[in-house]
Amino acid sequence: MMMGIGGFFAILGIILIVLGKGEERAYYDSLASRTDAREFLEHWPERPRVGAIKIGGWIALAVGLLMLVMGGAFWLWG
Repeated sequence: MMMGIGGFFAILGIILIVLGKGEERAYYDSLASRTDAREFLEHWPERPRVGAIKIGGWIALAVGLLMLVMGGAFWLWG
């Protein structure tokens, strides 16, 4: 059970990291193509949502790998 949940979180983390990189690339490409470059140069207003999906993906990946290791240890020695 624990290894299944860990695998789910690991796969979810990888998917979120890939989606976050794509969203970040699209956001910065749209900023570079604007004629008003103030937001691009000054990064104002701050937009934490651009990296939030990647951060959530890294957290899910870490939790998933930890659960996989714990599940494997319980399976082998339990």
